[in-house]
Amino acid sequence: MRQTEKSPFKHWLELLRYRAEDTPDQTAFGFIGNTLDDEVLMTYAELDVKAQRIAAMLQQMASAGDRVVLLFQPGADYICAMMACFYAGMIAVPVYAPRMNASYERVLQVTQSARASVLISTRQVVSQLQDTAWQALIQSGLKTLASDEAQLPDVSEWREPALRPDSLAVLQYTSGSTGIPKGVMLTHDHLITNSRMIARNMSCDRSSVGVIWLPPYHDMGLIGGILQPMYTGFPVHLMSPATFLQRPMRWLEAMTKFKATHSAGPNFGYEHCVRRARPEIVETLDLSAWQVAGNGAEPIRAETLRAFSETFAPAGFRPAAFMPCYGMAETTLFVTGMAFQEGVHSISVSRTGLTHGRICEPHSPDDSTELVSSGRADSEVKVAIVHPETMQVLSDGQVGEIWISGATVAAGYWERPEETQYAFHNQLKGDDAQWLRSGDLGVMREQHVYVTGRIKDLIILRGQNHYPHDLEKTVNGLHPAIRAQGVAAFSVDHADAEQLVIVVEIDRKYREGQDFLRAIIRDAVSKHHQLQIDHLVLVTAGEVSKTSSGKIQRLQTRKRWQAGELTLLPENDAQVQPGVSDDA
Repeated sequence: MRQTEKSPFKHWLELLRYRAEDTPDQTAFGFIGNTLDDEVLMTYAELDVKAQRIAAMLQQMASAGDRVVLLFQPGADYICAMMACFYAGMIAVPVYAPRMNASYERVLQVTQSARASVLISTRQVVSQLQDTAWQALIQSGLKTLASDEAQLPDVSEWREPALRPDSLAVLQYTSGSTGIPKGVMLTHDHLITNSRMIARNMSCDRSSVGVIWLPPYHDMGLIGGILQPMYTGFPVHLMSPATFLQRPMRWLEAMTKFKATHSAGPNFGYEHCVRRARPEIVETLDLSAWQVAGNGAEPIRAETLRAFSETFAPAGFRPAAFMPCYGMAETTLFVTGMAFQEGVHSISVSRTGLTHGRICEPHSPDDSTELVSSGRADSEVKVAIVHPETMQVLSDGQVGEIWISGATVAAGYWERPEETQYAFHNQLKGDDAQWLRSGDLGVMREQHVYVTGRIKDLIILRGQNHYPHDLEKTVNGLHPAIRAQGVAAFSVDHADAEQLVIVVEIDRKYREGQDFLRAIIRDAVSKHHQLQIDHLVLVTAGEVSKTSSGKIQRLQTRKRWQAGELTLLPENDAQVQPGVSDDA
């Protein structure tokens, strides 16, 4: 099948059955355990049988179109259960599974929001759902299925469901980096369309080999890491996100062992590798087969990409493999990307110009910041930069909201008609198409899309716009005491003006010299952004709120700070309290 042609599959079940019949003995997935040699492989034939048996059980418990919450750690059980939802004609609701003794509050919220009929997990997890809130749900009709103890029916009991391209396949709950998670409604056609787009842009074919450590519950890990390899028909080797976070070199060791051609991650993943790299480890790696290194899901840093390229050049990594891209759950996943093997394209622009909503040449080195292109729009979508208030399309070089139109844009938010209307049903003058408001700020130049921030996160001080990730970047690299990805910048209302708050995690090894740390942080923010920090809050490790995929939750951190819920370092106690400047 040529990737430029329309896909021959009407829905994902049709694709799955084709793979099982055409290449039954081919490896679909490998699940890496404690070591690279400890890997469980699954063929398409094995996946087909297991999914049919779970689907037959689901069909006995619920009806076509019902929602099924999938509550698993990454692994074979999770993927088999998800494919079983398609085999049963039901709607999969993937949810991040908390570790032992952790809160299930978000899982409960998603289960209630989706009005799920069945929750499927392991026996150990199901046994933990005993508190009052869960019991109320179970008494009202929620069924639970422990996949590792159920006596699954024979495949002969499975009945093929009546699916159409517009049948709902997945409720993809957003990660909640800027608000309460919402269920994005994805049809089978959305999954197939976006998989086709990814295959075309990233030059995936059956000779490709993938390695993925991304959380499989969110768009990048689910659509890009699991469904895309299945769509194209190449094997992918999966590892737990926790394994990567504990030992990032395991990712690159897996790329070496399997001679992988395709992988992806957010910017912090590549930065994490650079921080942990050692010459004696780098010399054992062979990354020469790596063709596409996708980078998305958070602000892309040019310096990170340069550092990664330089660090791993001795291992054969080529900078041209980098593919910055842009997308979101509301567009299934992929929207824009650099061309295959085109590498990184960046521009230096004026910080001052950005605060006034445009890009222009910097007037001095201190005024300069670098923007990395997220590439050009795929041929199956349209992208426009729009003024978020006047709804007018802006010209090249002007900062506005990124709007997207095309067949890959989701059907809306599950049972949230007002929010669906606001986000998904928009029109531009002279255009009959429906447009999605992304909530992201960006600028376009020569068809390249540059993402500059999130509207809800935007900090407006004295009439000028400041991007929190830009402030966080300035603080992050100042001193080893400041924990990587442990800085959150936001603003709060105070009297007649907004005030700037920066929360900074300090490594437990550093408890002395807080006055010094405060001084260098304030000096750097003043020098690079011409801003005074109204509240500089030093906290213990792990206090900055993050999503399960590692994104900073600025609004949640602000809420916890205002409620006095953050664990401050001792010297903060008398100096920094919500609503009181530590300079007072």
